[in-house]
Amino acid sequence: MRPSGGQSQDPIRIWLRIVVTAGLALNVWGCSSNKSGPPAQLVKVEAVAVRRMNLQQQSTTEAVVFAIHEATIVPKISAPILKFYVNRGDHVRAGELVAVLDNGDLKAAVAEANGAYEQAQANFQNATGAQLPVQVQAAEQDVQNARSAFQAAQYLYESDNSLYKQGALAKARVDEAQVALVQAQNKLAMAEQQLQRLQAVGKTAQVKAAQGQLDAARGQYEAAKAQLAYSEIRSPMTGVVTDRPLYPGGMASAGSPLMTIMDTSRIIARAHLPVAQAEGLKAGDVVEVSAPGQEHPSAGKVTLVSPALDPDSTTVEVWAEAANPMGRLKPGITVTLTFTSKNIPGALTVPTSAVVSKPDQPPYVMIVGSDGRAHERVVQIGIEQGNNKQILQGLREGELVVTTGAYGLPDNVKVQVGKTSATIPRPHSTQPFLASPLAF
Repeated sequence: MRPSGGQSQDPIRIWLRIVVTAGLALNVWGCSSNKSGPPAQLVKVEAVAVRRMNLQQQSTTEAVVFAIHEATIVPKISAPILKFYVNRGDHVRAGELVAVLDNGDLKAAVAEANGAYEQAQANFQNATGAQLPVQVQAAEQDVQNARSAFQAAQYLYESDNSLYKQGALAKARVDEAQVALVQAQNKLAMAEQQLQRLQAVGKTAQVKAAQGQLDAARGQYEAAKAQLAYSEIRSPMTGVVTDRPLYPGGMASAGSPLMTIMDTSRIIARAHLPVAQAEGLKAGDVVEVSAPGQEHPSAGKVTLVSPALDPDSTTVEVWAEAANPMGRLKPGITVTLTFTSKNIPGALTVPTSAVVSKPDQPPYVMIVGSDGRAHERVVQIGIEQGNNKQILQGLREGELVVTTGAYGLPDNVKVQVGKTSATIPRPHSTQPFLASPLAF
């Protein structure tokens, strides 16, 4: 017979077995649950494919607008202003009369000089067409007389010499006739020389004197006409009157500005660029000129790149010329110039938002791998145009880079691409990887 105490312990043993069995079951279930783990959480991002495109290196700077041509009219004489024919803002043509100075005294001077000139012309005509002086006439008569005496002496000598040869005349008569012939010949030569001297000296001196008077009178007449012309102010160029500081009745002083005219049909924008920014620029390069309040920029071109640096600012002066048909680009305003200094065809590019830059770290992008995970990739950046950056090293064409959500994205994290601008290759991994656009 079992003791009564043994019968009271059976329910306790049964309860312990139940507790142990339940604990073991829970432990087994827990181990099984830990082995599979909860499903990994996906990070939603947007990505695009690395592509090639043509890039242009552009730089902007401020510039001051100048008229392509400008003329400050300065009178050459001092006189009261009789009349203005133009006002500020008026368009004028080259050679157009724009102002007249008081010129009554100048007109009188022109008339006086003209009279003196006409008198000098008459004197010159008389000097060139008048008869020879009396001395010249006397010298001509002496030549004629000496020639007649020479001819007579020559005839007498030939006659006496013939008679001498016939024995009808003495030798002494022939010698006397020969002496007389020589004397007559000498007198003829002297008379001819005297006539030549008188003709040369007398005629030349008379003509020269008349010519000198004529030239002097002509010079005075031309000077008087020039002074009169100085009183009529004409525009040296086609343009717009931008300044007219004086008024009719005021005194115009020689050497002081009377009027300013500008040709604003085209403008010159002058800028000073750092050496690095101006490197590669040359005359003929395309440039855009943007002004405040102007909806569309004006197209222009570089006309000058200074070969030397400005000694004060150590910058390069660059001129850009642009059309200004409506006159919207006013001389003196500040505009923005956009230069295209370099063209890179087929550059490897990514959106600017795809490049992550942190202090003391090289730039990098997050690429979407075939395993459906984001991987950090260090890249080397080239030029930037708009929202695109050139990639020099680190990426290949067609690779997917994260554009939205890359900053702070852990490396090797699973991602879910919600938007892409190119077809995303399906990964080899069997893990979830969504390529269709999703609404966030």
